[in-house]
Amino acid sequence: MLITSVDIYRFSIPMEPFTIATGTMDHAMNTLIRVHTDAGFYGVGECSAFPMIVGETQDTCLIMAKEFAKLWKGQDPLDITARLQQLDSFTAGNTTIKSAFDMALYDIVAKNAGLPLYKFLGGEKRSVESDITIGIGSPEVMAKKAVDFKNLGAHILKVKLGKGAEADVERIKQIRAAVGNEMKIRIDANQGWSFDEAVFALQALGQYNIEFCEQPMRTWFDDRLPELMKLTPVKIMADESVYNHHDARMQIESGSCHYVNIKMAKAGGISEAKSIHDTCAERSIPCMMGGMLESRIALSSKLHFVYASPNIHFYDMDTCKLGHLVDPCVGGAQYDGYHLTINDAPGIGADADEAFLEGCEKWSV
Repeated sequence: MLITSVDIYRFSIPMEPFTIATGTMDHAMNTLIRVHTDAGFYGVGECSAFPMIVGETQDTCLIMAKEFAKLWKGQDPLDITARLQQLDSFTAGNTTIKSAFDMALYDIVAKNAGLPLYKFLGGEKRSVESDITIGIGSPEVMAKKAVDFKNLGAHILKVKLGKGAEADVERIKQIRAAVGNEMKIRIDANQGWSFDEAVFALQALGQYNIEFCEQPMRTWFDDRLPELMKLTPVKIMADESVYNHHDARMQIESGSCHYVNIKMAKAGGISEAKSIHDTCAERSIPCMMGGMLESRIALSSKLHFVYASPNIHFYDMDTCKLGHLVDPCVGGAQYDGYHLTINDAPGIGADADEAFLEGCEKWSV
């Protein structure tokens, strides 16, 4: 089998403004690719650029996608290791757009085997219940949003913080009072605190039964995480501090985290995500499946990966519930409330809506 061409789409999804510690976005600035083969079918890949986190924009993803497509033309898509090495040899970093190309390869190899991706990866279906995220706002607005989600059947809240430690404590105080004690609350500071702010906030938040805190500080304070771990009553999850399995190993062995958040856009796709998962599993550190602002296309690949990854214990898989005003996906993962399921179509089982693609800028290589 050989790759014959690659279609590249500016896959922008309008959404309600969503705010985290590092900025606000009103569109999911995504890229979609279709890797065509001479076997008569193609693989689909999607990534979501989050420049304030990963350093890539939609435009950089589109530019690199054209370069990657040239490298792959005439190559064997079933040799995933060789194809990904081509990308890594061509450029360092650029993990967001690499994740879309990685995803398309796995879609192809699973389709070629006639299997849904999770079965190709040796997994099996299990119950997956996502949290739902509350963006940063006033304590009153965030508390009201928490109640709204509770009334819609949510059991797990993920609350964005990192805009002032004292205000963050007040945000959680009001949210906990509004939803009661049974609802799970996990928090994500998105690198928004200094060391002293993290110590203050986490010690103050300990009384509110917080499941864990993601990425309390900027990565340049990673050397202070072991100290923070001794001072916090709230468990710490590494997010931006872990892009690959080497990062995971260093974070774990330095005593810097209790958990690790895996995101395809950081890892570069399923291949490296599996290496992170396995590195954590070997050291008894549970993982979470996270994401940026992907549609149900990339969400589908993540659900398949979860089914094949028993060390993933937490699910932050609500990205297309975060105010997406259009659903550009056909097939794929489905929400039943906040529970996720998918059928057994070959590959990832999801594709883009052709009507939506008609309005997208497109390149073919």
